[in-house]
Amino acid sequence: METPDPQAAFAGTRPVDPRHAFDVDALERWMAAHVADYAGPLTVNQFKGGQSNPTYELVTPGRTYVLRRKPPGNLLPSAHAVDREFRVISALARQGFPVARPYALCEDAEVIGSMFYVMDKVVGRILWDLKLPGMEPDQRRAIYEAQTDTLARLHAIDPEAAGLGDYGRPGNYFARQVGRWSKQYAASETEAIPAMDRLMAFLPDSLPPESPARIVHGDWRLDNMILAPDRPEVLAVLDWELSTLGDPMADLSYYLIGWVIPASQRNGVGGADLKALGIPTVEETVDRYAATTGMRPDNLDWLMAYNLFRLAAICQGIAGRVRDGTASSPQAVATAAQVHPLSEAAWGFAQKAGA
Repeated sequence: METPDPQAAFAGTRPVDPRHAFDVDALERWMAAHVADYAGPLTVNQFKGGQSNPTYELVTPGRTYVLRRKPPGNLLPSAHAVDREFRVISALARQGFPVARPYALCEDAEVIGSMFYVMDKVVGRILWDLKLPGMEPDQRRAIYEAQTDTLARLHAIDPEAAGLGDYGRPGNYFARQVGRWSKQYAASETEAIPAMDRLMAFLPDSLPPESPARIVHGDWRLDNMILAPDRPEVLAVLDWELSTLGDPMADLSYYLIGWVIPASQRNGVGGADLKALGIPTVEETVDRYAATTGMRPDNLDWLMAYNLFRLAAICQGIAGRVRDGTASSPQAVATAAQVHPLSEAAWGFAQKAGA
């Protein structure tokens, strides 16, 4: 899922897309009534990037905010649940976990045309390339360790104590996920891929032992974090739309597939000289995570197979949209082409896991 220049394509803001425009005066009135210490005037920009929930920069003389909203129009009832995002970051903020400070949720679609929430804009670095070009080895190691420690902090939080005991269905997490992504893959299948068929038969019959339910992020990767401008500290974890209660090993192993994806891609370090780069190994990362949480994966090969299968299913969904003519960009075509190599890599790990 590469772009020629992700930093240029996804970073920064642009004028608001006319399809996502709204009544700024109505928003100003709502902000004045619901956001503590709000003072206009207000300027609105839209963030670049592929967020499924349109995201805006709200600039005032004294502070800059971020607004995330449901897309306008008719949607599936459970889709684009910005109220769930607001709930989880509010709960995590109370636990001292690094998220953008949430201010208020607006469930009244009349204000700007759909439900939205407002949070603080966190200033820092978003890094896109896992090889961290231009850095020294000790700087790279420190950033990787900060990612690992932050994930361990998330999984150390007791969902009940955080007020999130009902944030998802506890139990059978991997069984439900394998079923979900198998259905998604089948719905968008464009050609027979034997490795995917073998994976859909193997994964549900070989589920790993279940870890205690924790808050899982669902998309734990470097470019979903804002790092401090001058030090290896995670100031805020972003994009909670896939979060739920689930098996923490899903988050850990999704993070670890960066070590498997080839270093020729920005989101992989597979095959790179990790020692020369200063990047910890998979084993060092698992040990560091386990030292804080007391949890470690029982069958990392199965987890790697599952995550690569999930990515292949996501790519196949994009391939289906290319086939249907609803996704025709060069990036979409390139993403669709990754289904075969991802599924083959997944099957390789499945074989190591006993397939």
